[in-house]
Amino acid sequence: MATHLYKTSSPSTRKGTIDRKSNPRNHLIYGQHRCNKGRNARGIITARHRGGGHKRLYRKIDFRRNEKDISGRIVTIEYDPNRNASICLIHYGDGEKRYILHPRGAIIGDTIVSGTEVPISMGNALPLTNMPLGTSIHNIEVTLGKGGQLARAAGAVAKLIAKEGKSATLRLPSGEVRLISQNCLATIGQVGNVEAKLKSLGRAGSKCWLGKRPVVRGVVMNPVDHPHGGGEGRAPIGKKKPVTPWGHPTLGRRSRKRKKYSDSSILRRRK
Repeated sequence: MATHLYKTSSPSTRKGTIDRKSNPRNHLIYGQHRCNKGRNARGIITARHRGGGHKRLYRKIDFRRNEKDISGRIVTIEYDPNRNASICLIHYGDGEKRYILHPRGAIIGDTIVSGTEVPISMGNALPLTNMPLGTSIHNIEVTLGKGGQLARAAGAVAKLIAKEGKSATLRLPSGEVRLISQNCLATIGQVGNVEAKLKSLGRAGSKCWLGKRPVVRGVVMNPVDHPHGGGEGRAPIGKKKPVTPWGHPTLGRRSRKRKKYSDSSILRRRK
């Protein structure tokens, strides 16, 4: 599935791009309730700039890859409105049909398989203990059997750089180096749709279709609405450093918990 340019019929479509849509399989989709729009149980907005957007059907993605030692064939490569990566429909030899993340370079008709003793080829899923060092991987499990949680975005790829004892050392797309159990599964290759970051929406309405509300700068607000607001004309923010609407430092404040359960697994922090 590729990104296509709009036919230039107006200024808003001159540099706009669109993903070709597809018809998903009925037994692999279900409706999802998206009514909170960034609000908590009391109806207070806790995450700004969310709301509206087009209706979506959720595609059931097989992150566990638990069809062991049964080869499957890629039948379609489809668009998924719930993620920036593409997905592909797999027909397995036992009649099972599932969606998986589309590996970069995979085409319709290719064969994939999941298991412990499978070839090291693109799209195959196997434990880290059976992979050679330097392998590029995605859809990596953190907890055995829970399914892939790391490196799932479009173009994401991690690398297996070391093995020691029961743990494997991975370099994640963020630059973080961390330990993962060697029994955890991962998929060979890079996630497809690498050109997703080059997509141009073309106009403000396209952003609203994605469920993202307009963003207003603090300097154009009133003092009651934002610490940067107020003043005559184009006034500066009046502070040494920029702050959030609630007065906390912004532009680089660390939001990770100081004591988190996974701190001992991280060998080097993300960049």
